[in-house]
Formats: sequence, C-alpha cells, structure tokens
Amino acid sequence: MAFEINKELLENVQELIKNKKDTALSSFFSDVHHADIAEVLDELSFDDAVYIIRLLDSETTSEVLLDVDNDMREQILKQLTAKEIAEEIDELDTDDAADVIAELPEKRKQAVMQEIEDEEHAKEIVELLRYDENSAGGLMAKELVKVNENWTVLRCVKEMRIQAEEVTRVHSIYVVDDSEKLKGRLSLKDLLMASTRAKIADVYIPKVDFVTVTDEAEDVANIMRKYDLEAIPVIDELGVLVGRITIDDIVDVIKEEADKDYQLAAGITQDVEADDTIWELTRARLPWLFLGLIGGVGAARIMGFFEDAIAENAILFMFTPLIAAMAGNVGVQSSAIIVQGLANDDVKGSIADRLLKEVSLAMINGLALAVLLFLYVFISEQSLHVASAISISLFVVIIVAGLIGTFIPLFLDKRGIDPAIATGPFITTSNDIFGILIYFWIAKMIIGF
Repeated sequence: MAFEINKELLENVQELIKNKKDTALSSFFSDVHHADIAEVLDELSFDDAVYIIRLLDSETTSEVLLDVDNDMREQILKQLTAKEIAEEIDELDTDDAADVIAELPEKRKQAVMQEIEDEEHAKEIVELLRYDENSAGGLMAKELVKVNENWTVLRCVKEMRIQAEEVTRVHSIYVVDDSEKLKGRLSLKDLLMASTRAKIADVYIPKVDFVTVTDEAEDVANIMRKYDLEAIPVIDELGVLVGRITIDDIVDVIKEEADKDYQLAAGITQDVEADDTIWELTRARLPWLFLGLIGGVGAARIMGFFEDAIAENAILFMFTPLIAAMAGNVGVQSSAIIVQGLANDDVKGSIADRLLKEVSLAMINGLALAVLLFLYVFISEQSLHVASAISISLFVVIIVAGLIGTFIPLFLDKRGIDPAIATGPFITTSNDIFGILIYFWIAKMIIGF
C-alpha cells in the first residue's frame, strides 16, 4: 500500500515533536522510505523538519536531504553544524555529496570539507566540484566496479567483492588496462562461465558506450535514452575511466530540462517555482509580457492603417480575433512539435524538407478550416466577396504560421540557442502581427477598399 500523507498523519507527527517523543518518532519513521520522509518534512514547519533531521540516523537523513524541496534543504543546512553536514556527506555517493556541497557558501563549504573523515571521499568530491554541473563530469559518481584486463577471473572476483562494498548498486563491470584507460565491459554471465585461471582480456566485451567529462548533460541523456542504458562510463581526455553516470541522475536531468522548456514555452525566462518571491516571479515573466505588449501595439497600428476599411466593412473587424487566434495556435502547435523532436533528437533531414512537410500539413488543415469558415460567412452575410476574403485569409495565415512555427525553432537550434524560447509568446506575438497584416491585405485585394 502506498504511503499517504494526510492531515491526521501530520498532526500526529507534530504532536510527537511537541511532546519530544523521540522514541516514538524514530519508530514511526524507521519503516518509511526516505522519499516519503522528505514529503512529510516539506509539509512541516522548518523547525519541526530540523528536529526530525537531527533525530534520524545519518544514513537516512542523507537520503532525505536529497529529496526535500531545494528551499527546505537550504534552510536545514543552515541550521546544521559543519560536522553534522559532514556526517551526512559521508553517507552519500560522491555525485550526490558534491551536489549538496555545491549549494553551500564558500566558507561553509571549506568548513564541511575539513570535517569529512574519509580523506579519499573528500578528494573525490573536490574533483567533481571542478566540473561544470551541466556536464558529464558534473553528473558522474566516482563509485564503480572496474577490473584490470590482465587479472585472472579468480583475482577479478576477489577484487570485485572489495570494490562492491563501496558501491550502492552494481550496474556494470568495466575493464581497464594498466594505465586505467577504459577497454570494455565485463558480462557477469561470461565471468561465471569462464575458468578461474582465464584472463579477463580473453572474456571481456570490447564494445562499450561511453561519454567524456566535457560532454553536455543533455547529450548524455540522449545517448542513455537511445541505447536504453542504466549506467554509462565517463572517461577523461586521455581515455582514463574516471566515473560513471546512472539512470537516476539522468532522470533528474530530463526533468529539469523539461521544466525549463515548459517555462520558456509559457513565456518565463528563468527557472522559478510557485513559492518563489513576487520579485523573482516578476523578473521571470515581465520580459515576455513586454514582448506581448509590443506585439499588441504593433497589431493595433496595423489595424489603424485600415481604419476606413473597417468602418465601411464592420464584418472584417468581427473576424480579426479569429484570424489572430488561429495564427497563434497553429504557430505554437508547429513549434511545439519541432521543439519536442529536437529535444528527443527525432528531427532528421534538412530544414527545407521539414518546411515542405509543414507546408503540406498546413495546406490540408487550412483548406478544411477555410471551407467551413467560407460556408459560415457566406450563409450568415450573403456576400461572396466577404466570405472569400475571410476564408482565403485564414488559409494563407495558417500556412504562414506553420512555416514560422517550424522555421524559427530549427533556426535557433542551428545557432546553438534553446529552441524552446521560440514557442509561447514569441511565436504567438509574431504570428498575430503577420496574421492581421495578411488578413487585411488579402481583404483589400478581394473587396477593394
């Protein structure tokens, strides 16, 4: 049965904290998964959360700290001493430990590092902190199982048992040479079937997917997704095996990238959350709203040029919102598909081929909608010219909007700019302006004002 957080549970925990029933609290949380404990802490006051963190053992609290809300973790770490933080760090894998350390102020960071008892663990954390957080080096963990190609199977098994004590989960066994350069991977089945006297060089698999420390996190995610990998080794510029990246780290990358793209598509310029300050939310939203304001003013100015025509043909004004809305909707649909395809590395071929496909799709959709709109306007207004002007405008606007929605993300991607920035307000505003301009230009040609 899934763990469920409700009002009764929270009130019970708060009552135990209030009465300092430490034994009862420890007993309650002993069988609760660390992710569920983190959810409970996110629902409690800051003081109550710190009380529980200090009560639980380091192995549990170290995992809980990784799962709590970022703001809650920041506040909790401020209340813990450098020694207490170091105790939690000792229980974490190097990649997770480096993530926690990286969030601390510089002076605090140094104080915590000095309190870490395992010197080798501390050195590995320092090494990881040198890499960009959005690179393979910043994602990787140092804990892994590796064997030398010159070892016998018997020695290999003995060494693996020693190394496995420091590894939470063994996804793969990597083979290196005397210079620690990655040579391949070792199958457990092949290892079990081989003679104990056989050399690893005779049984390992030389084909192995890998990434370098400088590869971008998004590229690593695409490789692991493409080849369905649970873990991937990381090498340095010399080919030396320096770490591994596991699927749980990649899931976080994918989630963060999806959140960022969603916010860009919605017209938010930076990573924000619902509980951020009003000032932070304003800074994230205002630039795109300002762009929308400029677009609205531009559309109004265009309509101003056709003021006399609108006065003589009021029916044109009635359908202006429809034309603008359809232009924006088609543009966002086209750009969203392209952005999704680029993110998943599914967009193949040249820009010309993609534009041709989008034109074909837009023509089909535009023709169907234009015919329906023509029938409606003709029946309601009894005017062939007006019905033709409005329906033909819609047809052309849909094609142009589809082209803009397709071309801009592809163009930005070619220039190394996140294509997600093209969706939302940017595409909507640009298509609104083009849509209205096309609408009145075609209407002028057909109706003749």
